Amino acid sequence: MSNTRFSAEDHTWLVCAYQSSSYLESCVQSLLSQTVKSRIQISTATPNEHIRQIADKYGLKLIINPDKPGIGSDWNFALAHGETELMTIAHQDDIYEPDYTENMLRRMNRCREPIMYFSDYAELRNGKKVTTNKLLRIKRILLIPVRLFPGWRWARRLSLAFGDPICCPSVTYRKTMMEGLTFTDRFSGALDWEMMEKLSRKKGQFAFDPGIRMCHRIHTESATTEIIGDHTRTREDYEMMRKFWPEAIAKRLSKAYSASEKSNKME
Repeated sequence: MSNTRFSAEDHTWLVCAYQSSSYLESCVQSLLSQTVKSRIQISTATPNEHIRQIADKYGLKLIINPDKPGIGSDWNFALAHGETELMTIAHQDDIYEPDYTENMLRRMNRCREPIMYFSDYAELRNGKKVTTNKLLRIKRILLIPVRLFPGWRWARRLSLAFGDPICCPSVTYRKTMMEGLTFTDRFSGALDWEMMEKLSRKKGQFAFDPGIRMCHRIHTESATTEIIGDHTRTREDYEMMRKFWPEAIAKRLSKAYSASEKSNKME
């Protein structure tokens, strides 16, 4: 039985907008189409007419980050300005299934002490929804321990020890559990993995939803594709592997893991 009881009033969508993405409006529309309605606000470090028009069109609160644009800075700013206990950082390129919020609240309320929620996901490639491929199958295998033993610290860390199987935009963070934690500026691609590693040490449960509740868009202009292109991700993956393994093992695992990054490239 859960010690907490969350409702839609406890949740905020934090849409991080950057420059003039042609996908931003589709993301916002997917949030507005949720079966359970909650707050939505947009934050950006690159204010422009495109972002303002979308915020005005849908009556959404727009918050301007005065700092230099950066993934860690953008996410930290968005979370700092969220006023509810539960917050989802929505990536501007992605879309969410209508039942995301409904299932997120249900899963969180089932936990005795939820740390965070996350779901399975599909990819959007050239406008088509891809529900399974090699990378998605590997991630689902890695998540078996946390799926079977969500309250066990070793299970959470085992799921994270061979790579990052958690889709960052599918995560809803709990403010209480995020106290004192921020996304690092040292990483460009593995900063979400590092945050999951920190949260895995907490006492409580990861509320994992095996249902596909969102679609992560893969395209040539995405941050993930850019990071992989200059091999930044490979260096960061090795550093993350060292948090779980001795140097020799970490080197081998990071090389094997880097091969899966090819799935984030557009043919």
